[in-house]
Amino acid sequence: MSAVHAVIPSPIGLLTLVADGGALTAVYMENHKRGPAPEALGAAVPLELPAAVTAPDSGAQTGHDGGGCANTVVLARTRDQLGEYFAGSRREFDLPLAPAGNPFRQRVWALLRQIPFGETRSYGELARELGDRFLAQAVGSANARNPVSVIIPCHRVLGAAGALTGYAGGLERKQFLLGLEDPRRVPDVLF
Repeated sequence: MSAVHAVIPSPIGLLTLVADGGALTAVYMENHKRGPAPEALGAAVPLELPAAVTAPDSGAQTGHDGGGCANTVVLARTRDQLGEYFAGSRREFDLPLAPAGNPFRQRVWALLRQIPFGETRSYGELARELGDRFLAQAVGSANARNPVSVIIPCHRVLGAAGALTGYAGGLERKQFLLGLEDPRRVPDVLF
C-alpha cells in the first residue's frame, strides 16, 4: 500500500490526515512546524463515505484508493473520531497508529497516549517515567516531533510549573485543546 491523505475541517483549522499500511501515520495542522513535504503525503482521497460503512477488520473494500482501501477506512474513522472529540463526546481514540520515529520517540509517544483526557504532565515527569530526570529536553524534542497531533496528545505536556510551552501547531491551538478537555483552562483564542 501507498500513503494516502485527506484534509478535513476542524475547530482548530484544517487537519491533514495521512494513512499508510492500514494505519494512521500523521495528523498535521495548518502551518505545522516540521510538517512533511507535500509528496510525502501520498495521493489525496475523498472521504464521502462514513467510516461505519466498512468495519475496520472486515476486509471489505470501499474501492477509493486502488487496493489501499484500508487506508481510506482509517482516514474516515479518524475524521469521525476527531469530530466526536471536538464535539465533546469522545475522550479516547481507537485507531491503528503507525507514527514513524526512532525507538526513543516511540517510547515518549507511548507515554503521551497514557496521559488521561483533561490531565497534563510536565516534560520532567515524563523523563522520570522513562527512568532519567535529565531526559526532559529529549522528551521535549520527541514531543515536538510527534506526527499524530491531537490523537497522540502532545498538547497535554506542559513546561515546568505548568508553563504553556512549545507546540508544533502553535500555542493558541494547544491552549484551545487544553480548554476543550478541561473547561477550567478557557482558551483566549478561538479559531
